[in-house]
Amino acid sequence: MNTTPFNTLSFPGKKNSGDSVVNGVDLSVNFAGIKAPNPFWLASAPPTDKAYNVVRAYEAGWGGVVWKTLGEEPAAVNVSSRYSAHYGKNREVIGFNNIELITDRSLETNLKEITQVKKDWPDRALIVSIMVPCNEEAWAYILPLVEATGADGIELNLGCPHGMPERGMGAAVGQNPDLIEKVTYWCKKHYSKPVIVKLTPNITDIRVGAQAALSGGADAVSLINTINSITSIDLDNMVAKPTVGHQSTHGGYCGSAVKPIALNMVAEIARDPATPKLPISGIGGISTWRDAAEFIALGAGSVQVCTAAMLNGFRIVEEMKDGLSRWMAEKGYDSIEAFSRKAVPQTTDWKHLDINFKTIAHINQDLCIECGRCYIACEDTSHQSIAKLTEQDGARRYKVIEDECVGCNLCQITCPVENCITMVPQETGKPFLAWDNDPRNPFRVAS
Repeated sequence: MNTTPFNTLSFPGKKNSGDSVVNGVDLSVNFAGIKAPNPFWLASAPPTDKAYNVVRAYEAGWGGVVWKTLGEEPAAVNVSSRYSAHYGKNREVIGFNNIELITDRSLETNLKEITQVKKDWPDRALIVSIMVPCNEEAWAYILPLVEATGADGIELNLGCPHGMPERGMGAAVGQNPDLIEKVTYWCKKHYSKPVIVKLTPNITDIRVGAQAALSGGADAVSLINTINSITSIDLDNMVAKPTVGHQSTHGGYCGSAVKPIALNMVAEIARDPATPKLPISGIGGISTWRDAAEFIALGAGSVQVCTAAMLNGFRIVEEMKDGLSRWMAEKGYDSIEAFSRKAVPQTTDWKHLDINFKTIAHINQDLCIECGRCYIACEDTSHQSIAKLTEQDGARRYKVIEDECVGCNLCQITCPVENCITMVPQETGKPFLAWDNDPRNPFRVAS
């Protein structure tokens, strides 16, 4: 049994790992009134299930954690197995699936540990995730208990896609705007600190959930929760993974594969006229400092990490903080706030894009390895705008037929050599023209 006190666990040579100034750049954040030395937080999940894990995370340098979801007594009962993965060609984990429920530890134990950890680590953000039945009495009971721990705020788990919806919780609430607003209102009524509403992506329009949370008085939202998924099938036994006995079920999908979906949903909320200033904690496939920077540029004030930590350990935050601070210093950003939401104004609807803008592909012959992937992709599936030229010595050259190139980027994407194919903007002499006032649009808006 490990008897080491919570606040004395350490990593050799790593002192003051939570300091906010890294490489001369201030990484500290004030998210909806919750202060943290950096924007890197662990999401509510197995890595934040107990004090031992959370303290190790703080020692490693994480700026905050969202404690794994608490519920009413008796505690949830989990199954075995619980995880599965979607792999790339080299067995790298692209997507991660889980059917684990909320904490299976007692409420009393969790509350005691949260109280002690916050006492020992007052400078780190500690948010408590909560999920209880959708009635005011249940929330009114648990919220004072959580507030007494001294935690900085709560996150409402309104998005768990498996296990809990059948009980009228999780995604069953997050998919109903009226319930989102109602639960948020109850929490603001019975809890005095910041309330963050975690939104489910298993919905048609993420903006609806964010608007409902704001109407209920939410101080912030976090997204995305996991996506309904089945990662693979065991074709020998004809059962999906993870397998429990001889059965399986859909689970929650996360990991790098969900990042594009998460970025879009964060951007949709950030640029929605109904929620332009609503603080957002970004979640979904964040594995590197660059991922974090992209979420922040699209509206996030903090970022939450789970799968990357589960696959690589807590020390990945060192590279995240170092990389982000170095990039910020290079770009002249002295704080997280300095570039937060910088990409939002340039994110728009398709109908507002410039139809007269033109770009064509250019192949750098010095970098080309003659693999022909660009030619095959363009010839078979695109616009037949790359010519294959065979020279006398048998060498192959590929040349873009500029008059046929539509600038679709497919050749650049398929090319295995970085910067071998670039997209070059062309001067067309034509003015900016968006589809909503294009003469070819039968429903155009008059200029």
